[in-house]
Amino acid sequence: MEKNLKGQVIAVTGAFGNLGLAVAQAAAERGAKVVMIGRSAGAELPPALSHALEITGVDLASFEDAQAAMARIRAECGRLDALVNVAGGFRWETLEDGDLASWDFLYNVNLRTAASASKAALPLLLKAPAGRIVNVGASGAQKAGKGMGAYAASKAGVARLTESLAEELKDRGITVNAVLPSIIDTPQNRADMPNTDYSRWVTPEKLAAVILFLLSTDASAVTGALIPVTGRV
Repeated sequence: MEKNLKGQVIAVTGAFGNLGLAVAQAAAERGAKVVMIGRSAGAELPPALSHALEITGVDLASFEDAQAAMARIRAECGRLDALVNVAGGFRWETLEDGDLASWDFLYNVNLRTAASASKAALPLLLKAPAGRIVNVGASGAQKAGKGMGAYAASKAGVARLTESLAEELKDRGITVNAVLPSIIDTPQNRADMPNTDYSRWVTPEKLAAVILFLLSTDASAVTGALIPVTGRV
């Protein structure tokens, strides 16, 4: 596999989940030094990630935690070239029967984590030759369905953060983009929707490939983009 990220340091939040792990592994296979950030480590990592820096116990909704994670990256890696904001969560609830606390929860795990990690990473990214930020939004945020209000609102916020930050940084050498997946083919989603044709969903590996493109030099002219990655959903 082409090692087009050799020598770069790439941080992935939510790195121990299905998508985060796929992004981290793909980046490592392309020669990057990968920093895996999350609340807790998952199962045994694949061989490609044997030299990854693991930073666990991090609540990225806390700016102080995000700053501490970036300070460790600075101390142990000396630089940061890219940040991929995968950390997030999902709840399906109608407004009538649901809990308003879900709106706060999804704001925190989807939008605040991305804003907090990005703000904490900026001092390092601004020193990189070509900094990159890639956020994970959602295609379902473009038009919310029943029970999707809180989730769609938080992911719509990720889209607006992406656009605004891209404008803020476009003359400072950093690109900011987002991918908008539909349903990702994960064990949890299969368990939740057992009678679905999984082949229509987007695999973590396919979504990671688009994210890795946005990290590459080939995507240097792309910023502020919201890229649907919806498979056949």
